[in-house]
Amino acid sequence: MTETTTPGEKPLFGRPWIFIRGVPAMKFLPPEGPPEIAFAGRSNVGKSSLINALVGHKGLARTSNTPGRTQELNYFVPDGFSGADDDLPPMALVDMPGYGYAQAPKEQVDAWTKLVFDYLRGRSTLKRVYVLIDSRHGVKKNDEEVFALLDKAAVSYQIVLTKTDKIKDAGVPRLIEETRQKILKHPAAYPDVLATSSEKSRGLDDLRNAILTAIAR
Repeated sequence: MTETTTPGEKPLFGRPWIFIRGVPAMKFLPPEGPPEIAFAGRSNVGKSSLINALVGHKGLARTSNTPGRTQELNYFVPDGFSGADDDLPPMALVDMPGYGYAQAPKEQVDAWTKLVFDYLRGRSTLKRVYVLIDSRHGVKKNDEEVFALLDKAAVSYQIVLTKTDKIKDAGVPRLIEETRQKILKHPAAYPDVLATSSEKSRGLDDLRNAILTAIAR
């Protein structure tokens, strides 16, 4: 699948993208309008790096080696749209707070968790969640808990393996199959597992095409 455009229009992922809003609580969410694609994953799994690689903008989503850096729902849209009802962006990307960071204060973790879960349950424009799994560590217990939550909320999600350049190439197909077997029992999970590397630009076109398919539904 390729991105369709009108004459003189850049492909969706070829446009400049901008950060429009950080959402620390549900009342600060932007009005529901364009389809939304969200990225979830354990702290330091590489969400911000993957978003930056997808849109070709290294400084769009803030990256950090410190787990738990993203504490809000961060919204990104293609530049050049007024935001009026007749000129909404075609989609928004949402960088969600990372989960599984044990050293964060409990009150902070509880606040992040409530924000994420309320968003997943109540956002009608949310088309798909991409749950990122670090290839070096595989699916962990708190990933399974997130899968169960998404199943309960009936939110479509797909697994994306990150940092595949950090493992041997021969191990990637095996890891894809192992991960696929783990999600077979989850009714809201999309069956195909994507493998990516932000650093080496691997699998980015597959992810872009999956996103375009999701927002077209």
